[in-house]
Amino acid sequence: MPSVLTVDVTFGDCDPAGIVFYPNIFRWMDAAFQKLLRPLGGHDAVCAEFGTIGLGLADAQAQFRSTIRDGDLLEIHTSYANWSRRSVTLAYEGRVDGRIAFEGREVRCLFIRGETGIVAGDIGALRSRLEKTT
Repeated sequence: MPSVLTVDVTFGDCDPAGIVFYPNIFRWMDAAFQKLLRPLGGHDAVCAEFGTIGLGLADAQAQFRSTIRDGDLLEIHTSYANWSRRSVTLAYEGRVDGRIAFEGREVRCLFIRGETGIVAGDIGALRSRLEKTT
């Protein structure tokens, strides 16, 4: 299943020290996840199909291994690390010229309206659909 998102890093992605401003890593991880949903029509189509209010983020982490700078071509490799009944854990590895620049992880849930508010719903049907696209 591994998916790859390529990012052409520009000056606007960097802080005054000339290295990528760390929130951009999380933005690009989200973009890599959204790319996984494209074969299903994207986020809105998935929500409509499964009757959810969103594919939300429950947790996100990143370890920064080496600098990413203006002009770098960043490849973000995405894979499914773990599926549970109510969530999927995604693993991300950002590489520049083959070296690891960052490693990240996200836990995503299909959120629905429950009797007590917004809750994580069963994610099995989404898993089945995503596995058919890879």
